[in-house]
Amino acid sequence: MEAKDKKAKKTEEVEEEGSEEEEEEETFETSPALLEKYKTAAVITNDALKYVISLCIPGADIAEICIKGDKKIEEEAGKVYTSKKCKVTEKGIAFPTCLSVNEICGHFAPLKDESRKLVEGDMIKIDLGCHIDGFVAQTAHTIVLGANAETKKVTGKKADVVIAARNCFDAALRLVKEGNTNMQVTKAIEKISGVYKTNPLEGVLSHNVKKHMIDGDDVIINKETNEQKVVEHKFGKYEVYVIDVMVSTGEGKPRETEIRTTVFKRALENAYSLKLKHSRQFFHDISLRYPSMPFSIASLEDATSARVGVAECVNHDLLHMYPVLTEKSGEFVAQFKATIVLLASGALVLNGLPFESTLYSSEFKIEDKEIVDLLATSPVSYTHL
Repeated sequence: MEAKDKKAKKTEEVEEEGSEEEEEEETFETSPALLEKYKTAAVITNDALKYVISLCIPGADIAEICIKGDKKIEEEAGKVYTSKKCKVTEKGIAFPTCLSVNEICGHFAPLKDESRKLVEGDMIKIDLGCHIDGFVAQTAHTIVLGANAETKKVTGKKADVVIAARNCFDAALRLVKEGNTNMQVTKAIEKISGVYKTNPLEGVLSHNVKKHMIDGDDVIINKETNEQKVVEHKFGKYEVYVIDVMVSTGEGKPRETEIRTTVFKRALENAYSLKLKHSRQFFHDISLRYPSMPFSIASLEDATSARVGVAECVNHDLLHMYPVLTEKSGEFVAQFKATIVLLASGALVLNGLPFESTLYSSEFKIEDKEIVDLLATSPVSYTHL
């Protein structure tokens, strides 16, 4: 989803060589330190994702889970690259923990007094990210609360949308490789989702990522329409993408709601002299903690002051908003996301969790030979999937 307007194991710490400018020009082959940072961030996201899933039980409060997820990312990031020789000055949250339930499409990290509790049967999309020295790994996973392969298998349109989203996601991971194009991925998502009588969600982009940048210009569009199109391009060696696939049982046309926006990112291109004391303190704090990455005001210590500060910052275009979008009530949206690196030796998927297919049963089945053959191919080199 786009902004409006635009247990981690201690890894071997690799000393960086050269300046930051030189580092960005290096490849993963010539500078293993770059790939190691992506991998370390990916390990942290996977551990945080597993931790958040363990907290998702009936009666659990969404706001509390999101806060705990963010703390987990920051705690685990604090354990790695601690040597001064590493020259890593920034690490932590690259995207705040969000739990978007049922028809809510994304970016739901509510304030404590605006939260809700999970109930059995909820379809929960967990989305989060970590960065090490600005190198980002993001992931998302969908679960149905209370699903059990033997006693409570998920069926009907809930199963259809989750299976559709996962098959679209798996196809995308196999198609994102050097020489292929972004439109091949978009067409596969459209074809697969149609099999299950579902629709790809509009407005979703998978971006290439670079140091301190989570939304590069090269993108894969989840669903192309007359109003929403992107330039076709070929994937190239040494590129990194965050593959984000979202599928809906509804029309696939998300809409803004009155639910408070809590996820923001600094608009680095804009400047303004804030008038209110609370606003100046808020902006100072987030500039130190989240200079280039999205954050949630729900995880800030003083959320009350943040409400005041964020209002003036938004009014003067100092922040990009990630609004909470929803489908129609009664519909369901599923999401899967992972970070993929295109190496000279092939594609490497850095994070994401295995799909528990035994939990779901659909009456629909993919029969298109091209897609069947694609999904039957050996997956790209997974590190964690």
